[in-house]
Amino acid sequence: MNPQPYDLIGDIHGQHGKLRSLLDALGYQPKAGSFRHAQGRKVVFLGDYIDRGPDARAVLHTVRGMVEAGDALAIMGNHEYNAVAWATPDGKGGWLREHREDRDRGHMETLRQFSGLEDEWKEWMAWMSRLPMFLDLGALRAVHACWDAKRIAILQGQSIADAEFLAVSSTRRTPEYRAIQHVLKGPELALPAGACFHDKEGTRHTRVRIRWWDLPDKSPACRIAMPTPYESADDTMVHRLKNLPCYGPDEPPVFVGHYWLPPHRERAPLAPNIACLDYSAAFADNALTAYRWDGERVLSANKFVSAS
Repeated sequence: MNPQPYDLIGDIHGQHGKLRSLLDALGYQPKAGSFRHAQGRKVVFLGDYIDRGPDARAVLHTVRGMVEAGDALAIMGNHEYNAVAWATPDGKGGWLREHREDRDRGHMETLRQFSGLEDEWKEWMAWMSRLPMFLDLGALRAVHACWDAKRIAILQGQSIADAEFLAVSSTRRTPEYRAIQHVLKGPELALPAGACFHDKEGTRHTRVRIRWWDLPDKSPACRIAMPTPYESADDTMVHRLKNLPCYGPDEPPVFVGHYWLPPHRERAPLAPNIACLDYSAAFADNALTAYRWDGERVLSANKFVSAS
């Protein structure tokens, strides 16, 4: 039997116009509050529906409408997790996710869009908290940032709709916290003392995201950085990598978002069985990207579709 064909869509970040254009390019048509494909294809949304872009509310309605109609599956991104933790008191006078002006600008845009709709926003947070943190469909896997089997085992059967799990997964150095960090945000390595970089939004970081496949035994962080390795005279710290997740070449194809790949970068798999579909569509001029999967174990550059 042929497997169910899926169209996997990367980080939308409130860009509803791009989502509509991409669904149209993929052949989905409006029907009964959803978007449906005449040939029975379904969408898998890879998370990060909110923040940064101009119409997070419409994105949420479209994604949820398709899921509830059976036309799509959707997983949680780190922005959905962060939104719920940001709004949840920690019982100590603060919040499970610290409120920080230098880091919260994108989320403030979503909250602005829900000004006067606070009760509705609470309902959306409840819906987001029930989203699965990964999908294993047998011949196909989907996760927002990293398929780390060790950490996925910790998250199996858990939900941040459970207040106790949300609290422990927001507490540094717990196994649940480390699992969330890897699966929804990706593994990172520390930069040498005094070294840092600033991301596209100007936020300062002293740790760098790294790849989680085809890893050497040891390496400086800069050589295995995501989305692009770089040379750095300041990055001379050599890390032993044996404890990091390393996705094998014989594992099923896995699709991720999260990594803000440069918009000019060729749409192509990161490895024969790994594809990232986040090409920075959060920014106005960049296209939203999907992959049309029809059961293949080796992914192909000609199956990527983009639309603005």
